[in-house]
Amino acid sequence: MRQAHLKSKNNRVRTTLAVLGAVSLLTTTIPAAAQTQLAALPTKSEPVTFRGTAKPTQAWTDFCKRYPAECVVNPSEPSVVELTPKLWQTLVAVNRKVNADIKPMTDKEHWGVEDRWDFPDDGCGDCEDYQLLKRKLLAESGVPRRAMRMTVVIDEEGAGHAVMMVRTTRGDLILDNKRNPVLPWHQTGYVYIKQEGQEANMAWVSLGGATSPAATANR
Repeated sequence: MRQAHLKSKNNRVRTTLAVLGAVSLLTTTIPAAAQTQLAALPTKSEPVTFRGTAKPTQAWTDFCKRYPAECVVNPSEPSVVELTPKLWQTLVAVNRKVNADIKPMTDKEHWGVEDRWDFPDDGCGDCEDYQLLKRKLLAESGVPRRAMRMTVVIDEEGAGHAVMMVRTTRGDLILDNKRNPVLPWHQTGYVYIKQEGQEANMAWVSLGGATSPAATANR
């Protein structure tokens, strides 16, 4: 068991270093289509509105038991970060790199269960696994965890889906495994259900969109 744990940890370290090592290179070598998005910061928009507390997904609760440090909220950190050109480039690069490097696979195929939130250490995962890796990489690059919110939505097909929201001075931006562009939350076409809270008690908040899906099992 200990050897398996160490192997998983080593895989995670290698994955993290590989992606972080590629991010700075990506900002100068990404395709012309992506360079267009880097040319200017997004127009400032209104942030998403909180509508009370919400129950976290069971898969998130289980994830936090396995990785408690990933779920701690430091109330001394800012809940909104300034969107500088450097941060914007980092968000676009991390989103694109992780989307390219991880092979889509449902939790049923991957783990034999309907919904499991985990790091894609073996190179495979579904929607929330992509976002958890992006969240970890951005935290390691200096983005406050408190400004990054794992978020549950209903997608264009009416299915449960997980994205990662970064709360900035130009509005709330969405990192998503379904698309490489980083978009303001209101331009995704999704119905926003709930997300991590920004207080120390680890409660989630409702975004008032609809009833929460039972699982976020999108590839």
